[in-house]
Amino acid sequence: MTQNKSYKRAFIGILVILIICFIANISLGSVLIPWLDTLSCLVGGEVEKESWRHIIINYRLPKAMTAVIVGSGLGVAGLLMQTLFRNPLAGPFVLGISSGASLGVALLILGSSFAAASLSTFLISKWALVLAASLGSILVLIAVMIVSSNVRDTMAILIIGLMFGSITSAIVSVLSYFAPADQLQQYIFWGFGSLGNLSWYDVFIFFCLSFLGLILSFMAIKPLNTLLLGENYARSLGLNVKKSRVLIIIATGILAGSITAFAGPIAFIGLAVPHLTRQLFHTSNHKTLIPAVILLGSIVMLVCDSIAQLPSSEYTLPINAITSLIGAPVVIWLLIRKRKMLF
Repeated sequence: MTQNKSYKRAFIGILVILIICFIANISLGSVLIPWLDTLSCLVGGEVEKESWRHIIINYRLPKAMTAVIVGSGLGVAGLLMQTLFRNPLAGPFVLGISSGASLGVALLILGSSFAAASLSTFLISKWALVLAASLGSILVLIAVMIVSSNVRDTMAILIIGLMFGSITSAIVSVLSYFAPADQLQQYIFWGFGSLGNLSWYDVFIFFCLSFLGLILSFMAIKPLNTLLLGENYARSLGLNVKKSRVLIIIATGILAGSITAFAGPIAFIGLAVPHLTRQLFHTSNHKTLIPAVILLGSIVMLVCDSIAQLPSSEYTLPINAITSLIGAPVVIWLLIRKRKMLF
């Protein structure tokens, strides 16, 4: 009972921090908008300058919402993979989903030189990139699903996923070698990741896909808790390991694939956030971990995006650079504390 109360207090504290980070993220940027005006705009009140309302509603609010979706989705996907493979260093992209999306985008961008000029312009449009990344991640996910249905050992799936990633990375390297400089630069910029290129319509589609992945993740709470005891013991308790594995992989594929398609390959968030959550809540119960990871992942992503914006500056750093600078020290710290991890 006391533990439940402490969890409730922790959730309330994290939710308050999330709200503060959300408002701060919207306030910061090349145009510094006071907190009170930002809050007033969000609740439909008056602001000192109408231009601030336009900036908040059409640019900063969609970007902040994208950060929340990306942070929560990657955090949950990382948690699912770490539990499924019982590996503290597993992340949301260990199945090769991100590599598949990168291959799709590479084929689109680096291969557009072979298309006519008018067709080439369409091929490198925003929705074409999203579609290419989605198709690439879906194809890799289908391949992993086919393999997982014929393999009993979960670790074998992990290795196969890594091999798929290596194959797609090799193809991308070959395409990059022969690509013109301008197309190679565009592909590299896509790989930096971005949260600020989505309209409200894009954010809505993105939210629907991520929400589906989160619903499947909540459906997998009981199998996830059972798998913590080991696959053999889970089978003895009556758990259908194959079906549970498929559910977890599909949920991870939807989350990681949609995020890579809309925001690019964002590093380290899915790896670091689940461990930070375990350190804070000291539990392995996914009924507590999944909601906590959603909140903490959103906070971490909002903080990274706020740093990337270089407040009061016209420059914006690549979001992948910031997440790596923050995530890498966390992973090093986790490796040092490996014996204390809750697995």
